[in-house]
Amino acid sequence: MTSSPTEAEPASRDTRFFGQPRALVHLFGVEMWERFSFYGMQGILLIYLYFSVADGGLGVPEAIAGGILGAYGGSVYLSTILGAWLADRMFGSERVLFVSAIVIVAGHLSLALLPGLIGVGVGLVLIALGSGGLKANATSVVGTLYSPEDTRRDAGFSLFYLGINLGAFLGPILTGLLQSTAGFHWGFGLAAVGMTLGLIQYSFGRKELPASAHVVHNPLPRNRYPLVGIIAIASIAVLAVLVLIGVIRADNLSDIVILGALVATVAYFAVTLSSRHVTSQERSRVWAFLPLFITSVAFWSLYLQQFTVLTVYSDKRLDREIFGWEMPIPWVQSINPVFIILLSGVFAALWSRLGTRQPSTPVKFALGTAIMGGAFLLFLPFANGGPGSTPLLAIVGILFIFTVAELLISPIGLSAATKLAPARYQTQMVALFFLSIALGSAISGWLVQFYDPANEAPYFSILGGIAIVVGAGLLLAAKPVLTLMRGVR
Repeated sequence: MTSSPTEAEPASRDTRFFGQPRALVHLFGVEMWERFSFYGMQGILLIYLYFSVADGGLGVPEAIAGGILGAYGGSVYLSTILGAWLADRMFGSERVLFVSAIVIVAGHLSLALLPGLIGVGVGLVLIALGSGGLKANATSVVGTLYSPEDTRRDAGFSLFYLGINLGAFLGPILTGLLQSTAGFHWGFGLAAVGMTLGLIQYSFGRKELPASAHVVHNPLPRNRYPLVGIIAIASIAVLAVLVLIGVIRADNLSDIVILGALVATVAYFAVTLSSRHVTSQERSRVWAFLPLFITSVAFWSLYLQQFTVLTVYSDKRLDREIFGWEMPIPWVQSINPVFIILLSGVFAALWSRLGTRQPSTPVKFALGTAIMGGAFLLFLPFANGGPGSTPLLAIVGILFIFTVAELLISPIGLSAATKLAPARYQTQMVALFFLSIALGSAISGWLVQFYDPANEAPYFSILGGIAIVVGAGLLLAAKPVLTLMRGVR
């Protein structure tokens, strides 16, 4: 038997974790350690790929390395589809979350212990699959802690997001320090240790989750299980063949992930909207999610460049010297999480205090995307400079703007996905939000090829302008979108 807060103490009266249900602490913890390992590894991955062999890297050209990183990031979020489907149709969110954490540990160990591109290939595939399964289902389980009328939901997701960014802050700091002093594989090994700690913590806290976290919302008939196994084996075989014959290559990975994410997006919306199990009110809410999805893609395409273009920018252009000591490149990626940690509580308190008077979800999305575009325009005063020409303080200021934009999109998007989801597509709706991040991540890697340090102004101005236009468009359409949302704000 699984005990649940619903049985012991109604979630609406459970305020033992900063005013939120106690069960949130376990999801907060596993996501924090997963993000520690994810961002810790990702903080050193790009430079591991393009640094020369003499410097401990693999010597991959920068444009291809950026494409690989973007494709990997996109694959993480693309694999949320698989994790969500397994949860909704076969095993339930909680069980998929637990197994996914084990797969992530195996992936980080592969990167740490296996040499060269073999370790990169095996490790990234396992981490992408595991992270996809964990992300969609952790978010879905957080949603089960609140009733639809519970006004703490957005605040709870903001606290959950705080856990994500505690891990995101510490990961690059510690792995970057190990990479610069002991070597890349020591950094990858630390990421494996972090995820192992998260797995252990979650193992002890599983029993406190509500019974609804174990529900299989749309069970697949048992007689179809063998077919699922056949399809899985066939898919792996096809991918292996495509790699062997050269259709899937390092230089076109981001293109393939973009195409795969687009196909999956169209299929997801089509299946959900045409399902006979979806009511007219639920269908209207799914239609309302479409403009939010498009806006989210625009936002993440810019935001996630802090792991691609901004990493190269930090290596080539940023003045990282502090009192005669040169800061490791990955540490730049810990600046944004610092601001998240400082501001997420402020935003959570703001939404809680405003209650029903807070801006609607479409307005938050519109403002976040427009602000993100403005952050890109802030690179223009430093465009076309030489090595070390951009002050560290300038990047800190720009990443502060990144943070404000992110807090208007990411936790709000996760919350909106759970609120707008049809009853039979709870976890898969969260996966649909993550698909927007998959597209954004893959596009951020694909865009590296257009970044020219000798002529940066067009790059930053065009992308920033597009984001501002997209945000303004959603702001103008906020009222029609709210009408489609049928009472959800």
